Amino acid sequence: MQSVEFQIKEWVTKQRRGKIFFANDLNNFGSHGAVRLSLWRLCNEGFITRLSAGIFLYPKYSKFLGDYVSPSVEEIAKAIAKNEKIRLIPTGLYALNALGLSTQVPMRVVFLTDGTPRSIKLKGKTAIEFKKTIPKYLSFKSEITTLVIFALKEIGKGNVKAGELQRIKEVLSHEKAEIVKHDATLAPQWILEIIIKLIENE
Repeated sequence: MQSVEFQIKEWVTKQRRGKIFFANDLNNFGSHGAVRLSLWRLCNEGFITRLSAGIFLYPKYSKFLGDYVSPSVEEIAKAIAKNEKIRLIPTGLYALNALGLSTQVPMRVVFLTDGTPRSIKLKGKTAIEFKKTIPKYLSFKSEITTLVIFALKEIGKGNVKAGELQRIKEVLSHEKAEIVKHDATLAPQWILEIIIKLIENE
């Protein structure tokens, strides 16, 4: 009979490079202890990378960079959401960064969720925080509008600059107006007014 480690290595090899996977994906290969010991050995071997507790990566090598490519925080968060069948909404500095409104890369990326609230420490100093949210914020139809709304919330009422408005207008032009309007109605009134003004000026 093949060892648990061999079976896991064979399974991982069949995945695409850059695949994020979880310890619980491998439960059928052996006991809890055997799976974790095998994962520990494969990490030490450099075959896989541990991103956080129970979260692993089949690393992808970039010839251009001459090194292995790390997944973004968003890719890790989306993989967790898919694994746990939960929904996520990005917030704060992350939303600003994703829209190109800030070059600051947050060390703690906050997502609103309908899943279990908790903090997940990644390699290095970065952490992902899941915060429980109200159902209204999970009713957005567009990822673009969601980012815009939470970026504006981060900037704050009365603090939005002309350059930021121009960038937001450009971003919103890539989404259907009716979807933008739907999502804007779920935002605070001052954000709704900004968004409607921007799309009606198109």
